[in-house]
Amino acid sequence: RPDVFESFAALRSQLTSSSSLSKRDQAVLVCAIASQLHDSYCSLAWGKALAAEAGAATAAAVLTGGDDTALTARDRALAAWARTIVADPNGTTRSDIDTLRSAGLHDRAIFEATAFAAFRLAFSTVNDALGANPDWQLADTAPPEVRSAITYGRPPQAAPQEGPPR
Repeated sequence: RPDVFESFAALRSQLTSSSSLSKRDQAVLVCAIASQLHDSYCSLAWGKALAAEAGAATAAAVLTGGDDTALTARDRALAAWARTIVADPNGTTRSDIDTLRSAGLHDRAIFEATAFAAFRLAFSTVNDALGANPDWQLADTAPPEVRSAITYGRPPQAAPQEGPPR
């Protein structure tokens, strides 16, 4: 249903076009969500985007939930918020909001991060439930740190094998 995807993309664009969230912020959110869901497709795509914005070590750290020395306080707060939204949205606390504020996010940015996370969660859920495998081209163009950080989800599609000419 391309029409549904186009509507989804338009709504997401409406949120992000005048958002106070940077491309890095958005990529941190999606990488944290995708890794929490074990969504290899979005992890590769957005891990590659985050690597372009902030470096491969930062992308790998968000994807694995490890080595947070590569992350800023803002990155850590957004990643933790995204993981909480995925794991237990009813479990959010005033302390979670305070952590976001301490990392420099104001109320509008917190709302935008939450709405953006919800959109991504919905999109990932559809892809995952329908069995979308990452494209081999996507996997081949992602930095090695990103590829090695993704040890979950569906494997990338196999690259076509070139045979002898017929």
